[in-house]
Amino acid sequence: MTAGLRVERVGNTSVRYGIGIFRAGEESVSAEGHFVHVYVDRATQRRPTPLPDTLRQAVSGILVTGTVETNR
Repeated sequence: MTAGLRVERVGNTSVRYGIGIFRAGEESVSAEGHFVHVYVDRATQRRPTPLPDTLRQAVSGILVTGTVETNR
């Protein structure tokens, strides 16, 4: 088995990651899912906070466009 990870959406305060599980030697996905990482204010741990520019640049490098709706 092999797992793949991609960035599906970069928002103002969150990143949506997609996960795919592949059987050895196969190109089609056997299972898929996603998770959303929301960045919060470190002091209050309650309010979403904008993504740091360095993180935005890093995740944009593995952004796969056209995979999910971007107007959420």
